[in-house]
Order: sequence, then C-alpha cells, then structure tokens
Amino acid sequence: MAIIFIRSTITYVVLLILMRFMGKRQIGEMQPFEFIITLLISELACIPMTDVSIPLLYGLSAMLAVFILHQLMSVLEQSGKFMKFALSGKPSVVITKTGVDFKELKKNNLDVDDLIESMRSLGYFALDSVDYAIYESNGKLSAVEKKTNGEEYSPSSLPILIVKSGKPFEKNLQIASLSENDVIAIANKEGISRLKNVDVLTIDGDGNYYIQQDGRQYKTGKYVLKGGTKW
Repeated sequence: MAIIFIRSTITYVVLLILMRFMGKRQIGEMQPFEFIITLLISELACIPMTDVSIPLLYGLSAMLAVFILHQLMSVLEQSGKFMKFALSGKPSVVITKTGVDFKELKKNNLDVDDLIESMRSLGYFALDSVDYAIYESNGKLSAVEKKTNGEEYSPSSLPILIVKSGKPFEKNLQIASLSENDVIAIANKEGISRLKNVDVLTIDGDGNYYIQQDGRQYKTGKYVLKGGTKW
C-alpha cells in the first residue's frame, strides 16, 4: 500500500510540472493542480472498479494520496505570491493599447489564432476592439472593451486573418480577393519593408485592416478591395 501511495505522489508531481510547462492552452477553467486531480481521480476510480484483480484498497489508497496532495497544494498556493505563481502561474497581458504582445503569447504556448478564437468567445471580433486582454492563470481570457467617444467599439464586418508570423493565409487571401503583392503594399504603406516582418494582419469586408510588427505599435487603415468583394 505504501508503494501505491508513493507512486501516486510521483505521478501527481510529474503531471503538475508538465501542465505548468504546457501553458494556458491546456488548462481551461481550472488551476493546473485542480485539472490534474480531476484527471487522476477519474482514472484511479475506474481502474479498481473495472479490474477485479486489483484490490479496492489499492485504488482507495491512491485516491487518498491525491487528495492529500491536493490539500497540500491548496495550502501552499495560499502561503504567498511566489508559491501561487509557481503552482498556478500568473495572468498574462496579451493585448495593450500598443497592440498584441507576441512574447507573452509565446510564453503561454499560444499564437494569434488562439487569441482571436478566445476573443470571439467573448464577443470581440477585431484585435483593436479591446484596449486590454489578459489570459488569467486558469486560461480564461478577460478583456477591457475599447470605447470610441464613450460608445462601444464595433467593427463593420468580420475581420479575417491574412498574415500570421510573416506567412500569408492563402485561403483567406482568396476570400478577400487579395494577392501577396496587395499584402506587401499594405505593409509598405505602414512602414514595414518586408512581409516576413508582419506578425499579424487582419482585414474585414470593408477593407479596414489591422497590422502589427512585433514590438511596435499596431496600425489600422483602409485598403480598397476589388469590386464586389464582401463577406
């Protein structure tokens, strides 16, 4: 029984370390150690129930080990900021008034696609529709909506991702009836000399675009789309 307890403890610790390194994409709505205990308890409960060759006491011992570890982690998390950040991570500000913070996204194993998807779930469809966006330690996105003359900001149509990390999306280029030369023209207009330096470019059906180079203030503008192009 002692061996089962020790093995469960080792498994818990290893899973906690792995979850911390995997970033916020994997966590969902729970803290890392809460997510791990959910996984372990479900597995540990199933094994002795389905495999009669394993004594029930072994399964109960493993679940007891995980419960004790969970209680210990909860106490440690409340002991101070250092332990809280070490166990659960800390919030990451991924959008500021200057634009997307690509370094923070990378730290959390996220990219612009993930950010846009998270924003859509909150009802924001354009990167410049919020002044600030923060991934909480549990992986949930919070945002401060941009106000324009005291009014809520709302894009005229759905923006689509045209360039990510210097690489154009061919399918979205076709939707917008844009060529790579059109994209280069937009970049050059905003002082970005090469396409590979564009970290993100989105454009909506009215030609309103958002473009940003890592470490620089984002820029917005309007590009005349080919006649009849609309989505």
